[in-house]
Amino acid sequence: MNKIFTVAIIGRPNVGKSALFNRIARERKSIVEDIEGVTRDALYSEVEVFGKKIRLVDTGGIDSQEVIAFSKEIRVQTLSALDRADAVIFVVDGVIGITIQDEEIAQILFKKTKPIVLAINKVDDTSRSDQIMSKFYSLGISDMMTVSASHGNGVADLLEMVMETYYEPFIDEELNIPKVAIVGRPNVGKSTLMNSIVGEERCVVSPIPGTTRDTIDEQIGGVLFIDTAGLKRKQQEKEVIEKFARIRTEEAISRSDICVLVIDVQDGITAYEKTILQLVEDQGKGCILFVNKWDLIDNCRMEHALINLKHAHPVLEHIPIILGSAKTGRNVAELFTHIFHVYGNLQRRITTGELNTFLERAIHTNHPSSISGKRLRIYYLTQVSMKPPQFVLFVNDHELFMETYRRYLINQFRKAYDYMGCPIRFKLKSRKRTKYSFSEKSHKSQEEPVYDHSASISDANED
Repeated sequence: MNKIFTVAIIGRPNVGKSALFNRIARERKSIVEDIEGVTRDALYSEVEVFGKKIRLVDTGGIDSQEVIAFSKEIRVQTLSALDRADAVIFVVDGVIGITIQDEEIAQILFKKTKPIVLAINKVDDTSRSDQIMSKFYSLGISDMMTVSASHGNGVADLLEMVMETYYEPFIDEELNIPKVAIVGRPNVGKSTLMNSIVGEERCVVSPIPGTTRDTIDEQIGGVLFIDTAGLKRKQQEKEVIEKFARIRTEEAISRSDICVLVIDVQDGITAYEKTILQLVEDQGKGCILFVNKWDLIDNCRMEHALINLKHAHPVLEHIPIILGSAKTGRNVAELFTHIFHVYGNLQRRITTGELNTFLERAIHTNHPSSISGKRLRIYYLTQVSMKPPQFVLFVNDHELFMETYRRYLINQFRKAYDYMGCPIRFKLKSRKRTKYSFSEKSHKSQEEPVYDHSASISDANED
């Protein structure tokens, strides 16, 4: 990520850090539940406060008593986020008052020598603010404010205190860089891969499925990576938190350009992984397959495994495949080469002249067959958009466009142009009754989609 003023929200579990984060970010980005330990990884959001852009960080609760799951890992994540922060909002519970954990966290914050603003949360009755604040003077923090994250009371005044410490580390510029979502089933190594890419323990890693619940953003090497929660079948989502995690993951896929699908080499491509590929296809995103946990495989050459994988799953024919290990870092660096290549394909535009030269060669090599004495006539081909590349094929009658000829043209197109890892979409526009311009929407009966994707499930079934 670009370096801008960063504010970390710190506190023990269940004091309302995520609720305050959502209130300031003006969106329900962080999962909020009335139980401890919901937030595990640091969650980032860039927000504008009084005309200035800041980066807000929601962290997991620091649990010195280690009562909640992953408390040690969450502590490491939180302290790492604290080190990167320029200022701190220390959240405490105004109803419960000061706890031993609050005092321990305060001592940690004092050692970091960063500006601290104390947010005394869960104070709905503003008339009692002075009385409640007096109970927290012993923490030794001079800047404090009572707030109600759930109702928004006092949040503006709190931010005003925070912005008094504001400075501009660097000029923040919006960059046109690839946004890459790391997706897959639970416990295939997505967070381990994210940590390997970043070069630090950015995400909590555990052999327990479902450790990651929020989406995590990190910019490295000119790429914005988004770590996501593992996708489960909807019928397997038993907790509300898991449903929120799925929504977050689908949103991450939607705002990404490319999805890196991580699979376990020992499980291979499962039926649900094909469902995830279909989800990526439907969203029109580029796709790269990372076959993880190769460090657990003995007596097998990567070349042979790759051949067997493609032979068993023709769906992978046009997807870049990396066999490696997120744990050891083997072949992780190859991701960047493939990401920039696929990103270039997503933004590639082919001129109408080039496309029609290709079309003439393809038709000359293999003429469409006639049906009931009628022959398909293809007038011209043009590209209408990018990300993903979409093309329109003008014909005399879409009913004469047979599936076999569709497959022939797509195969020839793939040979002529490098669209590895990139979805390509074709639509037919028929001149059977009426001529249609590019901007008009044709009736369903007069326009048939011809759709091909690097991870097309339908194509795999046909093979």
